[in-house]
Amino acid sequence: MTGKPSVLITGASSGIGATYADRFARRGHDLVLVARNKARLETLAARLTEETGVAVDVLPADLTQGPDLAVVEARLREDASIGTLVNNAGAALAGGFVDQPIEDVARLVALNTTSLVRLASAVSPRFVQAGEGAIINIGSVIGLAPELGSSVYGATKAFVLFLSQSLSVELGPKGVYVQAVLPAATKTEIWGNSDPAKLPPMMDVEDLVDAALVGFDRREAVTIPPLHDESLWAAFQAARQAMLPEFRQTQPAQRYRPAS
Repeated sequence: MTGKPSVLITGASSGIGATYADRFARRGHDLVLVARNKARLETLAARLTEETGVAVDVLPADLTQGPDLAVVEARLREDASIGTLVNNAGAALAGGFVDQPIEDVARLVALNTTSLVRLASAVSPRFVQAGEGAIINIGSVIGLAPELGSSVYGATKAFVLFLSQSLSVELGPKGVYVQAVLPAATKTEIWGNSDPAKLPPMMDVEDLVDAALVGFDRREAVTIPPLHDESLWAAFQAARQAMLPEFRQTQPAQRYRPAS
């Protein structure tokens, strides 16, 4: 690639995605903005072009719909100018697991996991061939904390983290940088019409994205903007890695052997 690569951002019409668009535009990157709301995308594109001079292409798509998803996949495969993918599109569900209609759960899984995998899969071969490129996957600290509830949403974000870490191991040596960003509660539209009195303290979306981009510039594999004590993540990783040799055992642990 020559010059600054273009950046394709999903869920770009508001919140985290729109802020990423603003920040990358101000860094001089042309953009491809993906979301369902065409009017919002066009308004954002016009503002960013006027303020920064970058070229902004609008690609309206509902990533839970196969034909729309296929259009974005094709763009990622065929447009050699795109050097960064921001997999930001996502949704949440209110209520507990037993109260969530399965149709809503299926759409959530399709958006938060299936579309993310398919877009990463579409662009990765080209990045590997070029020996460069970046994929930013937006997860959540909920993926590390089942105690916080949000069973299906949290499971999709745990998937995002695992996939990102695995792709980092696999693609990193081939020149492709993969970053998982794990926000905590952030002031975005994902909260819908929730009672403000029942919401947790929230980080401003601008602070979240600016912090994530510091991690991006440092080439962190996992960036957790709300985590002040970095040693906690280091300890978590060390404990996880310490278990790896144990997973190669061919006999059950003593505590699981039947009593004689």
